[in-house]
Amino acid sequence: MKFIFVTGGVMSGLGKGITCASIGRLLVDMGYKVVPIKIDPYINIDAGTMNPFQHGEVYVLKDGTEVDLDLGHYERFIGVELTGEHNITTGKIYRNVIEKERKGEYLGQTVQIIPHVTDEIKSWIRRVAEKSNADVCLVEIGGTVGDIEGMPFLEAVRQMKNELRHEDFMLIHVTLIPLDRGGEQKTKPTQHSVKELRSLGLQPDAIVGRCAERLKPETKRKISLFCDVPVEAVVSNEDVEDIYEVPLKFREERFDEYIVERLKLEKRPYKRDWEEMVKRLKDLKEEVTIAIVGKYTHVRDSYISIVEALKHGGIYAGCRVKVNWIESEELEGKESVEIEGDGILVPGGFGKRGAEGKIKAIEFARENNVPFLGICFGFQLAVIEFARNVIGWEDANSGEFASEGHLVIDLLPEQKEVDRLGGTMRLGEIEVTIVKDTLAYRLYGREKVYERHRHRYEVNPMYVEDLKRHGLVVSGYSDGGRRVEIIEYPKNDFFIGTQFHPEFKSRPYSPSPIFVGFVKASLENRG
Repeated sequence: MKFIFVTGGVMSGLGKGITCASIGRLLVDMGYKVVPIKIDPYINIDAGTMNPFQHGEVYVLKDGTEVDLDLGHYERFIGVELTGEHNITTGKIYRNVIEKERKGEYLGQTVQIIPHVTDEIKSWIRRVAEKSNADVCLVEIGGTVGDIEGMPFLEAVRQMKNELRHEDFMLIHVTLIPLDRGGEQKTKPTQHSVKELRSLGLQPDAIVGRCAERLKPETKRKISLFCDVPVEAVVSNEDVEDIYEVPLKFREERFDEYIVERLKLEKRPYKRDWEEMVKRLKDLKEEVTIAIVGKYTHVRDSYISIVEALKHGGIYAGCRVKVNWIESEELEGKESVEIEGDGILVPGGFGKRGAEGKIKAIEFARENNVPFLGICFGFQLAVIEFARNVIGWEDANSGEFASEGHLVIDLLPEQKEVDRLGGTMRLGEIEVTIVKDTLAYRLYGREKVYERHRHRYEVNPMYVEDLKRHGLVVSGYSDGGRRVEIIEYPKNDFFIGTQFHPEFKSRPYSPSPIFVGFVKASLENRG
């Protein structure tokens, strides 16, 4: 088993996740099996309770684990399906250590960071790596070198370096190369970051320099000299038009060759699928505009999987997708709204804030026959909009933010008995049955699909027949027909809502059928 660890320096948000995912893609294209692990040093057990304004999107894995958005990049780039064991947090590690201490497993020892916490970290990494039977285990350590919460993880990496053979361990450091006003590429932040890493007993084998432009040869030579890495191990990771180009940029830098040589792996011929996909993406000439009406639009990472899924749909529909970001709160209080876009997408979310603005956007889409896709919360609000404006129930609402009226969206009876808030959540991959002769069936082409969920409230079963009688079609269900999964409004050319999140399973080489259909319909609407 080969281990590649990826750390970051200078500042957060440099793109360690994309770097990791791109390295994984290079190895996969050579026929190697890769298992990725993301380490998040925060004390939370998982990302489920985190505010999207602070942390971006909460990504859901097939087993229902709520994780950092970087695991979404891993799944899309590397082509793997991950579970909760591929995400390590300080909270999980300390919980395990404390549980062992309470059971007496440390036999009266004083439990300390070293060796008990670091042993737990190493044991977790090795267990996941061995279980996967992969050729390479790729581990990204979140945060920035120097962060106090990341220290135990870096110490565990230092210990693993000494426990593994030289050719089985590689450390890649991602750092910032800023430009000064004169356009000079400055290496001092990188030097300080590597110095910090060295003070912890770690010397990088390669440095990936994030810069607005390609690293100049003299910049690489300077970093090589001051940071003690070979010139060929200083890799440019300049800004690109699309993140899917990064693996190809790394190949241009011959980073793949350096990794293979450093780990004493066999250089194998490349599969060209990724390269061909990127070429198709870059050759697209047509363009559609999709209006995303959300409540976290100031932090675009909150909807990163949706944006990527739209891009995937565009590759197969034959057009680029431009996003028009609309803050739903800004639509509230207006008599009428007009949404600019060839299609309108209302994504997921929680809470009352901005809900009425989203409902106005849905009403505009339904009344003007604009292609519409509602996801999770957007799906629920589409049901409320229909109940209010088609059936005529002005008090139609969700039990999430009302206690009386026609609660067409509500908790199911058994959910109301659960005290703990998270206990009512429906998470992970669930089988959905699709009704024949519906838009959903035309898109998927089959009766059974598996899609990922992250929600608490459901379409209230007591109102389903009323909704259907007034023209809303239930085209997907689960739990033996008890839970509504997909709704459609067949009077419009394309109007569909899904209780699940189809974006979480969309890939650039295998797009979500829902998103392909939505982008195609938006392209036709533009025409």
